[in-house]
Amino acid sequence: MTTRDSAPPAVPVGVPVGSAEPRVRFGDLIACEWIKLRSLRSTPSAIGLTMLFVIGAAAVATLADRAALSGPAGFRPYDAYPPAGYWTLILVAGSMGALTVVSEYGSGLIRTTTMAVPARGSVVLAKAAVTAALWTAAGTAASTGSFLVSQALLDGHRAGVTITHPGVLRALAASALLAPVCALVGLGLGVLLRHTAGTMVTAVFTLLMLPTMFSESSRWSADIKHALVSAAWNRLVQNWEPDPDSLGYTATVAGSWTVYVLWPLITVALAVLVVRRRDV
Repeated sequence: MTTRDSAPPAVPVGVPVGSAEPRVRFGDLIACEWIKLRSLRSTPSAIGLTMLFVIGAAAVATLADRAALSGPAGFRPYDAYPPAGYWTLILVAGSMGALTVVSEYGSGLIRTTTMAVPARGSVVLAKAAVTAALWTAAGTAASTGSFLVSQALLDGHRAGVTITHPGVLRALAASALLAPVCALVGLGLGVLLRHTAGTMVTAVFTLLMLPTMFSESSRWSADIKHALVSAAWNRLVQNWEPDPDSLGYTATVAGSWTVYVLWPLITVALAVLVVRRRDV
């Protein structure tokens, strides 16, 4: 009995004989994730409106500060970087960071993504890289715009300062990096929770509401408060030294920068670890 010889499988052009399908490079993943993020209709409008609100809040805070308009020149951080504007930035950045993940889980696109790229950890890292780049650019534009608008209004009363004034660069950098930090925290929570409502509530509670539950009057409470992102931003923007006679516990500048580093690093690392160990 004889059998027909089966023809060898066709090899795609450009692929060496004996090799599998060409491996997806990390740069390709970044390009794909950028296309996904850009294709979300809410992305450009949300970022644009948020930037306008943040810069507008700085203008309103400066015009409402009569002491700044009539007093001597000096950097007033909560005019250039008012809490109302930057709480909004925290909310939007955290929510949009989460949406980059939970929108795929909701639509089922994540299954297609993981079938095309079985290395799920690389997909999460690519999402994190694109999210960080986008929100760093947006945060820098909002932070710089807030400062310039505030000082332009004060210059009319000869009360403005330059970017080299003591305390300005730290406040500007902290406000610019606040957006990518919160976006990455939201992204990590999105991977961990995979549910839109649950992720949004958790992100808002962690980034905005949780710090208000702790005070600086006792050491344990102050330690928890100072380990949260919005509290770290408050300390980094603040350009005056703590009162030595105060009964409260004040965060250090180095500790606040550490909070900025650890929150996105830990949440993204947990996301990579978890996504490798569970099914989509």
